[in-house]
Amino acid sequence: MPVAEWLRSFISAARCAFSSRTAMDSARELARYTPDAPTLLTLGVFDGVHAGHLSLVRTLQQKAVERELLPGVVTFSPHPAEVIRPGEQVPLLMSVEERVQFIRDLGISLVVPMTFTRELSCHTPERFVRLLIEHLRMKGLILGPDFSLGRDREGTCATLEALGTRLGFTVESVPPFTMDGQVVSSTAIRRALATGDVVAARRMLGRPYTFTGPITTTSRRGAALLGVPTANLEVTLGRALPRNGVYATIARIPNGQFDSVTNIGHRPTFGHGERVVETHILDFDGHIYGATMTVEFISRIRDEATFPDPGALAVQIERDVEAARRILREHV
Repeated sequence: MPVAEWLRSFISAARCAFSSRTAMDSARELARYTPDAPTLLTLGVFDGVHAGHLSLVRTLQQKAVERELLPGVVTFSPHPAEVIRPGEQVPLLMSVEERVQFIRDLGISLVVPMTFTRELSCHTPERFVRLLIEHLRMKGLILGPDFSLGRDREGTCATLEALGTRLGFTVESVPPFTMDGQVVSSTAIRRALATGDVVAARRMLGRPYTFTGPITTTSRRGAALLGVPTANLEVTLGRALPRNGVYATIARIPNGQFDSVTNIGHRPTFGHGERVVETHILDFDGHIYGATMTVEFISRIRDEATFPDPGALAVQIERDVEAARRILREHV
């Protein structure tokens, strides 16, 4: 064994040995969701619930009907990478609450949000699947490509198939879901958002990328200086956002759904401040402070820019509004 590989294995084993948690934590969590019927499960983070995830869930539902089993999804939170590599932060496409609700809306009644801990990462594959058998009545697994679980990723499909033969459950792996020769993944969507390519993100998700949050402030400066009032959303720590710039968007608020223009950035014309998400809702005049707003990102209009004065910025905003109207007409 190469020295580097041996060292990684030694460090992993040492961390597991000093873990203070027990299997009881996971067992209690799973016990809250014990179903009334035997299940066919799929496991993963399912961040974004993108087109690849949707294909996997459809397969799960079809196979469950064929075998007269209850389909179920176990989704991990926080992201395993953040637990296994402390200090690493994965910008999420969805909160765990959004993820659970979205999967339920697909017709999956058994959705289990499972806390991913250091102790859980130290489980052997057998220890983990025994928890699924005992508490979720698992009779089979439908897994995505390159799936693995347990300490040092020992729980490959081949390992799980061997365990299934011994413990009485089946394992089936589905092939990667691709578009134009590219594997659709949460990582690929994050990369697209990081470059501002919300059109590519939309294709891989199967719907526009959205950001939801409370309207924390309404911009008096935008209304007074520029004639453009904006609703500002709280930027959630750890949430993926498109690259700074101006976007044609659709805003959904309690009053209805409206065309809009959204700016993400630091307002460099007024000094480099904190990063904001501010949305100008077109053809709308109402009081929405404190309401929840969902912004759907349809297309990128331009990069963030610094203007010599507010007047020059106001002229550009007029152009942005016209561009957004044109883009959104074509989108509809």
